[in-house]
Amino acid sequence: MLSNNYTMPTEFIFVGFTDYLPLRVTLFLVFVIIYIVTILGNMGLIILVNINASLQTPMYYFLSNLSFLDISYSTAIAPKMLVNFLASNKSISPYGCALQMFFFACFADAECLILAAMAYDRYAAICSPLLYSTLMSRRVCVCFVVLAYFSGGMTSLVHVCLTFRLPFCGSNVVNHFFCDIPPLLALSCANTSINELLLFALCGFIQTSTFVIIFISYFCILSTVLSIKSSGGRSKTFSTCASHLIAVALFYGTLLFMYLRPTTSYSLDTDKVVAVFYTVVFPMFNPMIYSFRNKDVKNAFKKLLQRHWTFK
Repeated sequence: MLSNNYTMPTEFIFVGFTDYLPLRVTLFLVFVIIYIVTILGNMGLIILVNINASLQTPMYYFLSNLSFLDISYSTAIAPKMLVNFLASNKSISPYGCALQMFFFACFADAECLILAAMAYDRYAAICSPLLYSTLMSRRVCVCFVVLAYFSGGMTSLVHVCLTFRLPFCGSNVVNHFFCDIPPLLALSCANTSINELLLFALCGFIQTSTFVIIFISYFCILSTVLSIKSSGGRSKTFSTCASHLIAVALFYGTLLFMYLRPTTSYSLDTDKVVAVFYTVVFPMFNPMIYSFRNKDVKNAFKKLLQRHWTFK
C-alpha cells in the first residue's frame, strides 16, 4: 500500500532501445511501416469478413475479433513508442502509464481466450460436425467473445490497481519502451511479492488454461484426422488448422517466456526485444497468416476485387 511518506512520480521516463539518434530514426521508419501494415491488414480482414456472406461463420467471427484485438493492443503501444524514437524526453504521465498498462494487458489476455475459442470451433467442426450448429451457435460465439473481453478487463484492472498502489520512492526511469508490469514493479521500494504472485497466478491461469484447451482440441482433431482414410481429406483438414496453429505458436511462445518465469530470471533488456515482437510485429503477421493460407479468405478477396473492377 502506498505510504504517506511517498508520492507518485509526476512522470515516468522510458529508457527505450537506444540513445543513438540515427538508429532511433531507422527504428522509427521500420516500426511506422510495420504499424501501418498492421492497421491496414487487420482492418481489411475485419471489413472483408463483415461484408462477405461466405465468411459469416463462427471461425471468421472469431478471426475478425482477433484482428480487432491485434489493432487494439498494438495501438496501445506503438504510437507512443514511435513518438519516443524521435523525442528527446521519452516520458509518460502516471495516468497515461496506467491506461497503457490496462489496455495492453486487457487485450492480450482477451486474445488468449479468443485463440482458445477458435481452437474449440475447429474441434467442433471436425470432431462433431453433426452438432456443430448447436455447439457453435451465434449465442455461444457471442458469449465466448464477451467472456474474453470481460476476463481480460478484470485481470488487467487487478494488475493496474495493485501496481499503482505501490510506492515509487526511487528512480522513475522505466527500463522498457512501454508500461509493462515487471519493469514498474522493479521501481518500487516496497515488497512486491503479492504483485508478482498475482501476475504469475492470473496470467498463468489464463495462459495455461487456454493453452490446455487448445492442446486438447488439437489432440482430438489429430485423432480424428488420422482416422480419415483419404489423404486428400487429411491434408484439407490439416490446412484449415495450420494457420491457427502458427498464430498460437507465435503468440503463446513469447507470452509464456515473458510472464511465466521465476522473477529471478527476468532480464529487462532481453524482455524488451521479446516484447517488441508480440506487441508490434506479430499483430502484423496474423492477417498474412490467415489470408495466404486460407482459400475462403483469398476467394472472398478475389470476388471483392472482381466486383470493384466490374463496377468501375
